[in-house]
Amino acid sequence: MSENSEAPGTPPAAAATGSGSGGGAPTPLGPQPEPIRFFGTTWVDHDGGYGLRRAGVAAGSLAAAVGSCLALRFAYQGLAIAEVDSIVGMLVIVMFAVCSAIAFRKTWESFGARPKDPAREDSLRGLKSIGFIGSLLAYFFRSLIEAPGEKLHRAEYESARTQFEKRRATRTGNPAARKRPKRR
Repeated sequence: MSENSEAPGTPPAAAATGSGSGGGAPTPLGPQPEPIRFFGTTWVDHDGGYGLRRAGVAAGSLAAAVGSCLALRFAYQGLAIAEVDSIVGMLVIVMFAVCSAIAFRKTWESFGARPKDPAREDSLRGLKSIGFIGSLLAYFFRSLIEAPGEKLHRAEYESARTQFEKRRATRTGNPAARKRPKRR
C-alpha cells in the first residue's frame, strides 16, 4: 500500500489538504488501494464493470488454457510423426502434468499470501512457465470466486487504512502550533 503524504514538487500546504495543483479531483489522504491486473482498483467497491471484468477474465483464461492444450496436442502429434520412442512421449506428458500441477498450486497460493521467500519464487519461474496451463486454470477458477488476488489486496488495504486511521486519531494536532506555557 502506498501512503499519499506528499507528491514531489507539491507544496506542504497542498499536500496537507489533499488537493494538488493540477486542478483535478483532490487526492485522498492515506493509503491508496493497489491496482490488480485487468481490474485496476474496481475491486475495492466492485464498481466500474467489476462483474463484467471477472467474467471476461474467466472466459479469457479458460480460452487461453484450451488453446494451449490444443497447441500441446499438436506438439505431441509432432513427436508421434517423428516416431520417437514411447518413453519420450510419456516423459513429455509427465513433465507438462507435473509442471502444470506445481504452477497451479503456486499461482493459487500467490492469490492468498505474499511469497515468504521471493528468491525461491524466482527460481520456480521457469517451472511455472512450462506449466503455464496450470497457472491459466488457477486464474480461471479464482476469477469465478473473486478478482485474482482480491482477498490479499483487500486484507492489506484494510490493515493499512486501520493503521492510518489509528495514527491519525492519536495525533492531537501540530505540536509546533501549540501554545507554550508562560514562564514565571
